[in-house]
Amino acid sequence: MTDMDMARLQERLTEFAAARDWERYHTPKNLAAALSVEASELLEIFQWLTPEESARVMEDPESAHRVADEVADVLAYLLQFCAVLGVDPLTALAAKVERNEVRFPAKGPVERPDSG
Repeated sequence: MTDMDMARLQERLTEFAAARDWERYHTPKNLAAALSVEASELLEIFQWLTPEESARVMEDPESAHRVADEVADVLAYLLQFCAVLGVDPLTALAAKVERNEVRFPAKGPVERPDSG
C-alpha cells in the first residue's frame, strides 16, 4: 500500500463517519477502545487453536474471511485513531522500527557447524 492509498483510506473513513454524523463518537478514547475490541475479536479466532492449526487458519475459506474482516476492522479503527490525533502511521512505524533496530541489534548470521 502506498502512502497515497493510506491517506485515501483515512479520507474515506473520515467521510464515512461524517456522512453518518459519527464524528462526535470518534474521540481518541473511543477509537482506542474500539481498536482494542476489534483486536480482541481477531484474537478470538485463534483462541483455542494449536500453533499448527493457527498457522493453517487461512486455508479454510470461512475462517480466512473472518480473519480478513477483523484485520480490516483493526486497521480501520487504527487509521481513524491516527487521523483524529494527526499521527502519520507509516512515519510512526518507520521511526519505531529504527528505534528497535538500535535497541535490539541483530546478533549476526547463525553459524552452522561443519558437516564434514
